[in-house]
Amino acid sequence: MNGRHRPTLHLVRLAAAALALVAVAAISWAFLIASEAAMTTMTGDGIAARLMALTMAPGEALPYLAAATLMWMVMMLAMMVPAALPMAAVFRRIDRGTSPDLDTFILVWGYLAAWMIFSAAAAALQWWLHARGFLHGMMLIGGTTLAAALLIAAGVYQLTPLKDACLARCRSPLGFFLAHWRDGRSGAFVMGLRHGVFCIGCCWALMLLMFVGGAMSVTTMAVLCVFVLAERLLPAGPWVAKLPGLALIVWGTAVLVAR
Repeated sequence: MNGRHRPTLHLVRLAAAALALVAVAAISWAFLIASEAAMTTMTGDGIAARLMALTMAPGEALPYLAAATLMWMVMMLAMMVPAALPMAAVFRRIDRGTSPDLDTFILVWGYLAAWMIFSAAAAALQWWLHARGFLHGMMLIGGTTLAAALLIAAGVYQLTPLKDACLARCRSPLGFFLAHWRDGRSGAFVMGLRHGVFCIGCCWALMLLMFVGGAMSVTTMAVLCVFVLAERLLPAGPWVAKLPGLALIVWGTAVLVAR
C-alpha cells in the first residue's frame, strides 16, 4: 500500500514546491508592476512609491543603494525563480536525504543567494551610472552610447566559450548534480549557490540590458525572463546563443551609427 502511494505523494509534494516558487515569482511580478505604476504616475504613498522616490535621488548614496538593491532583488526573484524550477524538480527526484522537501528549499535559496549578491552589484552599478548622468528619465534608460555599448557587449559575450560552458550547466541540471553533488543540507545550499554562479555567468550581460530598456521597466524584465527561459528549454544547438548574440551586435552597431 505504502509503495503504491509513494509516487503519488512524491508528485503532490513536487507540485506543492513548484506552486510555492510560482507564488514567490507572482508576488514579485505584482510588486514590480505596482512599482512601475508608481514611477510613471508619481502617485501613491506605499513602499513601492517610496522606493521609486529614493532611486530618483542618486545624490543620497546610501538610501539610493538600499532601495536599488531591494528592487534588483525583487527583479531577480521575478525573473530567475522560473528558471530555477527545472533544477529544483530534478533535485527533488534524485535527493535521497531524510527531508527532501527541506533540502530542495535550501537548494533553491542557495541559488537565489547568488542572485542576491548579483543584485547588490547591479544596484551599485546603477547608482554609479545614474549619479554620472548615464541614466535618464523615470525609467532610468541609458543614453545612446551606453545602450549601444551594452548591446554589443552582451552580443559578443553570447559568442564566447564561457557563455557556452555556463549555459551547458544551466541547461542540464542532472549533469550539474552528477558533477557537483554534495550530501546534506549544507551540500544542498552549496550546490544551489554554485548553480546560481553558473547561471549568473550565463546571464549577467543580458541582465545589464535592463539599462537599455529601462532599469525599472517591467516590459524589459519580461522580455529578458522569456529569453532566459528559452535558452534553457529550447533544443540545444549553436543557434540558441549565437544567433541572438549576432542580433544584439547588429542592433548595438545600428544604434551607435544612428546616434
